Parts: sequence; C-alpha cells; structure tokens
Amino acid sequence: MTGRLYLDTAAAAPVRREALEAAWPYLAGAFGNPSSHHEFGRGPAEALADARARVAKVLGMRATDITFTSGGTEADNLAIIGMVLGAQTQARTGTAEPPRRHIVTSPIEHEAVLASVEFLTRVHGFTVTEVVPTSDGTVTEEALAAAVRPDTVLVTLGYANNEIGTVADIPALAGIAHEAGALFHTDAVQAAGWLTLTGLGVDALSLAGHKVGAPKGIGVAAIRARVPVEPLIHGGGQESGLRSGTENVALAVAFATALELAEAERTEAADRVQAIRDEFIATVLAAVPGAFLTGSTESRTPNHASFCFSNTSGEAVLLELERRGVTASSGSACAVGSDEPSHVLTALGIEAEVAQTSVRFTFPSSITVEQGRAAAQSAIAAAESLATSFA
Repeated sequence: MTGRLYLDTAAAAPVRREALEAAWPYLAGAFGNPSSHHEFGRGPAEALADARARVAKVLGMRATDITFTSGGTEADNLAIIGMVLGAQTQARTGTAEPPRRHIVTSPIEHEAVLASVEFLTRVHGFTVTEVVPTSDGTVTEEALAAAVRPDTVLVTLGYANNEIGTVADIPALAGIAHEAGALFHTDAVQAAGWLTLTGLGVDALSLAGHKVGAPKGIGVAAIRARVPVEPLIHGGGQESGLRSGTENVALAVAFATALELAEAERTEAADRVQAIRDEFIATVLAAVPGAFLTGSTESRTPNHASFCFSNTSGEAVLLELERRGVTASSGSACAVGSDEPSHVLTALGIEAEVAQTSVRFTFPSSITVEQGRAAAQSAIAAAESLATSFA
C-alpha cells in the first residue's frame, strides 16, 4: 500500500495493529486448545469467552448469542440455513406450529445469502419470494409487507449493500417480518464500523472480521439464543453445539479488538468520511459526462461511492486508476472468476453493458480531505482518457 491510495475497504480493510498484537499471545505461548481441561487450555478458554462477551456488548446482545465462524459467508449460511432448518425441526417435534416453507429475500443480496436461500429451495423444497427493490436498491416496507405470507419462516435482507452502499431501514423491516411471525436475518458485514449495530430488532446478523480491521478468516453469526438452529458443521460440539471444531482463539480475540475499536471511532469517522465522500461524488459527477451514481443518494454507508461510467469499461478505468496510484474495484470481490455484469446492478434495471462500466470506491476511515480530492481527480482523468476509445 505504500505510495498508493487504497479505496477498496468494502473488500478488505487494513488490519489494525492492535488486533494483531491482541492475537499474538494465542498464536505463540498461550497455544492450548480451549476445550482442554488443563492449564494450557484455561487461558485460551478464558480469552475466547472474553472475546465473545466483548463482541456481544458491541451488538447489544448476550454472549450466548455469539458464534464465531470463518467469516461472513459462513455466518450467513449458519444463520439462514441453520434457523430455517431449526424451525422445521422444532415444528416436527410438536413444539411449534406446522412447518413454514416460505422465505423472503431480495435479488440484490450478497452471494452468500442468495446461495444459502437457493440451497434451501433446491435441496429442501422451500419456496422463495424476491422483493423487488426500488431503482436505488431500497426495499420498502410496503414491498416487504406484500411479500410475507402466513407460511413465511424467514426474511433475510442486507443492512448495507456491498456494491451500491444503500442502507436499509432494518428495524422497520424486521418489525414487518415479526408481525407475520417470521424470523429476520440481516447481513451486516458492510455496516460494521459505519452504522449502529444495536437496536435493530433482528433475530440474527452476520459480521466479517476483515471489514473492520481483523485478519481474514474470522466472522460472527449473532443469533438470539431463543431461536432454534441446526448446525452446519458437526463434531465435538464447540460453540454451544452450533459450530463444531477447535475454535480459532487468536482470531476471535483479534475480531473483538478490531470491532471494539471500530465502534469507538464510528460516529466521528462516519461524519468525517461522509463529508469527504459527498465532495468526491459531486466532483466526479460534475466532471464526467454520462457518469451516474448507483445506489441511494441519501441513505448509503458513509464511505461508499459507486458509479457507472457510460462509454467506458469499468475494468479499463480500474487499470487506469491503478496506473495513477489509486486502487478501487468493479464491485463485489466475492464472485470469484466471474466476468458477468453485477447481479445487483442488473436487478436494479441497469442494462448489462452499462453495468459492466461500474466502479466502486470505498474509503478507509483514515482518508483525508486531500486524499479524497486527489482520488476524484484521478477518477475524472481515468474516465476522460478512456471515454473516446469506447465511444
């Protein structure tokens, strides 16, 4: 990153030194298995319990609600598949109403959410309704209310979209789901560090460590303990039976440390970065003919700016930005090897050819006004230098 401006924190944020320092003892001297009942296991077990309690405090939940996972994708899978199958098991044992077999989501969710829902429909025979969002990626209360049914078991809608930055009114949407007797899950991976994570009224949410400054490979499925969940990984019963396997103590401690720091800095960072982001957007839109913002102009994460640059190629713009010392992205980093247009943008009605001109800029909390202005000038220059060749 030396000498470069890194604007792809939606893919991965820089690792915080504090998180690494907190993790180090559990990679070295305190190496014991936290399930071992001897002195080498006691220290790691205490550290794991402490990390769980610290994460729970940031989320306004109980320590028993927190399950550490390998990242946001596994957290989404455990929450969605686990809660849906858990509800079926509860119904079959006669402790609840007859099984509900309907799921509600939207077509602009993260691939981990959509793939989990697709698995439930393909393998277990559930039906699904995809709520059509508005052109800026907003799922309205009215649209959700029309989609839920008496047999809806789960609604899963993202808190902040990773490609267009649009933020959902999760408390209102969760309330509609609960009125219908359904569970509600939100993928909050992109919200952590930028939006409040408390008072959402959800049954479950998913987080990923590498979005808040922890190393990659750690995440959290925060699921209310009262909700029955079928585990996806079976074995020795770790993580209260929801995710068997020896826990990664070091990364759990790193995650708790990074999440606490991100939350402590959140209000100041969000206000400061949003002002830089707003100036960046206005400058680019004023200078680049045919450019338009994707996502909401008002309700979006403070660090997120995403455009389509008509008459160019998004990948070509990225290469030109790289040459100018700016690293951005063309959207999600989670669709490995795909050269297809973004499923999010096409679901919003943007033509495939235009969707392939998309470029996403996601700012770190450390960005300065000067860096934001320099990034805007680089984006303008990159788009202008390529526009004629794609006319």
